[in-house]
Amino acid sequence: MNAGDLIGRVNRDVERSLLRARNGLRYVRGSHRPKLGTTPKDVVWRGGRAELWRYRADGPRRSPPLLIVFSLVSRSYVLDLRPGNSFVEHLLAAGFDVFLLDWGVADERDAANTLEDYVDDYLPAAVERVLEVADTDELNLLGYCFGGVLSLLYAAHHPDAPLRSLTTMATPVDFSDFGVFSRLVEEGRVELDTILDEDGNVPPSAVRESFRLLKPTGDLQQYATLLENVWNDEYVTAYQAMNRWANDHIPFPGAAARQTVETLIRPNAFVSDTMRLAGDPVSLRDIEVPYLNVLAERDQIVPPEAAAPAVGLVGSEEEDELRLSAGHIGLVVGRTAAKVTIPTIIEFLAARTEEAVA
Repeated sequence: MNAGDLIGRVNRDVERSLLRARNGLRYVRGSHRPKLGTTPKDVVWRGGRAELWRYRADGPRRSPPLLIVFSLVSRSYVLDLRPGNSFVEHLLAAGFDVFLLDWGVADERDAANTLEDYVDDYLPAAVERVLEVADTDELNLLGYCFGGVLSLLYAAHHPDAPLRSLTTMATPVDFSDFGVFSRLVEEGRVELDTILDEDGNVPPSAVRESFRLLKPTGDLQQYATLLENVWNDEYVTAYQAMNRWANDHIPFPGAAARQTVETLIRPNAFVSDTMRLAGDPVSLRDIEVPYLNVLAERDQIVPPEAAAPAVGLVGSEEEDELRLSAGHIGLVVGRTAAKVTIPTIIEFLAARTEEAVA
């Protein structure tokens, strides 16, 4: 190594040390946190704590619109994490008319909400409002994680729903392979009523800890990686954004949580074809619209074994599976999402929409 190379390395190490000190102090103080979920949008419908958002678009929009249904237990801004790393941004750039159904934060008023409230009340009302706002008679539906479960239930219980296509992402259907969750809620192990909070809901802390059980050393590994890269402004910003979302869970309405355990998970109702809503049998075979199932091979929250059977359970003649080497969040955030997942979903949806007309 010549003198010039040595001086260059020393200067780089000194610069990185200064950046480590600066970024470390910022992280500890909690300052310079990135703003999340900033893509402009308008609230076009409300029901209880739920809100229906329509994201603003600069140019013409494709038709029919896309309605995204998010999970009941976490924040939807992971789909619009930050500028440059946003699933919603990619969809808008491709010309889609994007709506998102966000469930808000459950409180004591939501403790008695059942799956029927979400599947047969809120979701149909939101769908009707999307059709009205977009001036169309059908839409494409996309459900993420437990939002995918709700979307499957909606499409199966409402076979005449105005759907052109259905996409689910990281969505469990076979609960015999649901890992630690299946074992926790087996008969006689953990009774849900024992962990409900004073509002009658499953508290965010219980949701957060159940996810941590899947990877007990995950926090330590992430923190060690952060220490290695704390000099990198972009890495620290991305880490702060994801870490905030990963710890930003919301209450799971008590009645819906109990019903999910007793009527869906324990009897493995999708696979055994024994699911019922409002007394009616609900079979995934009644879903006949074009269907895409997106799953992640390294998903520890919804293992691929739990998500994969969906394609064989629905009654759609046109069905497809996208299996990616990613984690649960890697489907919508990060390089794999930008290069593989999102373009593939856009291709699937674009085949079911008309080009935007100026």
